[in-house]
Amino acid sequence: MADEKSKSISEKMNELNKQVEWFYGDDFSLDQAAEKYEATMKAAKEVKTDLETLKNKIEVIDKEF
Repeated sequence: MADEKSKSISEKMNELNKQVEWFYGDDFSLDQAAEKYEATMKAAKEVKTDLETLKNKIEVIDKEF
């Protein structure tokens, strides 16, 4: 599996979507829910950070243009 820093935002979002789907799937287990929720929240924070960074870059480019 690729290093978290080298993954694109799209790849991270796809993984996040898969993690969220688990909660709605047949494999859902209440015993695993807290652990999965924590991992999903961590992934969501990473995506949010990446999107904020991208937004800042776009704003800088837009100001320079």
